[in-house]
Amino acid sequence: MEPVAGLSALAAVALLLLLLSVHRWRNPRCNGRLPPGSMGLPLVGETFQFFSPDASFDIPRFIRDRLTRYGPIFKTSVVGHPVVVSADEELNHMVFQQEGELFQSWYPDSFVEILGRDNVGEQNRTMFKYLKNVVLRYFGPESLKESILRDVQRAVCSSLCTWSTLPAVELKEAVSTMVFELSASKLLGLEPSRSKVLRKSFFDFVRGLISFPLYLPGTAYYACMQGRMSAMEVLQQVLEERTRSAEAAGGGEARCHGDFLDYVVQEITKEKPVLTEGMALDLLFVLLFASFHTTSLAITLAVKLLTDNPRVLEELMVEHETILNQREAGGESDGDRVTWKEYKSMTFTSQVINETVRLANIAPGIFRKTLKDVQFRGYTIPAGWGVMVCPLAVHLNPDIYPDPLTFNPSRFKDKLEANRGSRHFMAFGGGLRSCVGADFSKLQMAIFLHFLVTKYRWIQLGGGKIVRCPGLEFPDGYLIQIRQRD
Repeated sequence: MEPVAGLSALAAVALLLLLLSVHRWRNPRCNGRLPPGSMGLPLVGETFQFFSPDASFDIPRFIRDRLTRYGPIFKTSVVGHPVVVSADEELNHMVFQQEGELFQSWYPDSFVEILGRDNVGEQNRTMFKYLKNVVLRYFGPESLKESILRDVQRAVCSSLCTWSTLPAVELKEAVSTMVFELSASKLLGLEPSRSKVLRKSFFDFVRGLISFPLYLPGTAYYACMQGRMSAMEVLQQVLEERTRSAEAAGGGEARCHGDFLDYVVQEITKEKPVLTEGMALDLLFVLLFASFHTTSLAITLAVKLLTDNPRVLEELMVEHETILNQREAGGESDGDRVTWKEYKSMTFTSQVINETVRLANIAPGIFRKTLKDVQFRGYTIPAGWGVMVCPLAVHLNPDIYPDPLTFNPSRFKDKLEANRGSRHFMAFGGGLRSCVGADFSKLQMAIFLHFLVTKYRWIQLGGGKIVRCPGLEFPDGYLIQIRQRD
């Protein structure tokens, strides 16, 4: 009987320790009052619920249910990290404005593995500013105006012309290919034939980007990581080739390609470089990913929304037909080329873009981490906790945007703050770390819409279903037929 009694005692102790562990997990230590919410199961937290697909254009069920139950600020645990989710505009503003004081950039470990340990989001405030300036040297307003505008038009016209000869086009994939080839050219100087291999790696990467982080063959996360490794091999090869070329030419060669890689090579080959090769590779990876994935999703959604809303499409067509008429009347025609002045005159187009990205909410959350205990409205967010700013909960808030699921670009009329971000509009982030490629993305969307509505007509053939998991996806694609206008 004694062995049985001993085993029973051990089982009782193990059960007690387990219950104690569960209690501590569900009731984290805090020098104050935590926001309401649930920490879910030990270790796993509420990760499965967070990544659960939601076939709705509305706020994902995970967020929606907790906003209803707990209010605009609640606690949870995702992929092993305690996180406070914020749909509160004042707390969001505080998070963006107090970077370096109360908060710092942070993403869960699984996201960091995906984007790279040296990715731009992991850099401190000073290093981030340095990297941002490096990027803006190439993607700033002057470059957009002088050269990138021309290249965007060339890519758009060529792609639309090709698609118009096909019986059907899966728009998301087609636009992704178009934008990726343009980005690979502007960033790395790659021709379409060479960027094809890199593009496949990135497509594999994107398919598992926002998925449960289970690294086992057959899972989406595994495919994502394999895609990243393949892409990084190509990027490293391209960087090494360019660096050798620059060194052989005594540094002069580094400035003659006319792409962003020129600037990167200049930085890493300085006598005392600030930019390491690892940081350069992760920077190129993130820029490639951000430039093609987010932009292609936004363009696809814009076409879908315009197709479903003919009145908005008609108003957009009027604006662009007016541009063509004024061009002809002024006798300043440069073929079909859009001038910078014409681009800047596309006011309703800008509203369409803002409304599209408001509804898209391509980034389901913007993450930060507390540097110290943060007090807000009677709650304490402990030091070291994650904070997830939830843009879509703001963008789809009926108190801020009446009838929020309706596609209504005119709601952005005369709202200049939408162009630089505000408490109510965070489609391109906010604060110091607002998206450095926002202007490039908007330019591509505007030029695409210009040529689409002035030279082509299209019909839907199938797909178009939208889900959030938790990011925006078109699981069945979006099949359309494009034909040149008479």
